[in-house]
Amino acid sequence: MKFMIIRKADAATEAGEMPSDELLTAMGRYNEMLADAGVMRDGTGLRPSRDGARIRFSKGKPVVSDGPFTETRELIAGFTMIEVNSKQEAIDWAKQWPAMDADGNVELELRQLFEMEDFAPGEGIEVHQDLEKRMARQPSLMCMYIGFNGNCAQALHFYADCLGGHIEMAMTWGDGPADMDIAEEWKEKIMHAQLRAGRWTLMACDSPSEHYQPLQGCHLQITIDDQAAAEQVFNRLAEKGTVTMPFAETFWANRFGMLVDRFGVSWAINSGMK
Repeated sequence: MKFMIIRKADAATEAGEMPSDELLTAMGRYNEMLADAGVMRDGTGLRPSRDGARIRFSKGKPVVSDGPFTETRELIAGFTMIEVNSKQEAIDWAKQWPAMDADGNVELELRQLFEMEDFAPGEGIEVHQDLEKRMARQPSLMCMYIGFNGNCAQALHFYADCLGGHIEMAMTWGDGPADMDIAEEWKEKIMHAQLRAGRWTLMACDSPSEHYQPLQGCHLQITIDDQAAAEQVFNRLAEKGTVTMPFAETFWANRFGMLVDRFGVSWAINSGMK
């Protein structure tokens, strides 16, 4: 059974008051307890209603009203999703909510979610079941993984600078298990690294010579809406590389270009899609 523990809004949350470090720690410990018990599925806090909107439909036509909303007791400030075996178990978990929240005067509401098996068989529920199965197959992350020949760190720092991103993590071969047979000169090379630029992710490593293969037959395709910024990125990536198609107008985009950068990686850059 899935239950949502709804944290009701109050004057402080509607005023946008941020929780203290002590409360954040207490909530973190509570969430850790739920996670360690294997019952937590999701949870987050919500910004004040002034940052939201309501959409009411009248005869099928939407009418949008911006926040804030006055009836504070009817609003919510956050939720925690749990999966347990009974309503009583959900109540027991809700009763362990950090006492310091709202100086001990917080109001929670517990609501059970519908499950697919609650509905009678039919075409309507089959649509939802098919969607659920399709979404279960969708990866939480899909990205390019590139093997470099010993210059992965230089490449990722260059890409992070070009694309306004940052390196989220980098592990060297020397950071691996002690029983790995790694040559001394290879221990500072990258075993795994991840670069993030907005919603875009790139993973990479230094491949030992016996496993290294140059990237062939594919491009890293990126789209940058701002044409001036896109041209700047194209020119930066092309430095010490080879332009295979100049950055110019095409029938599908205001600007498009292709290049192979100084590390042997091929790029295709779109901007101003038609």
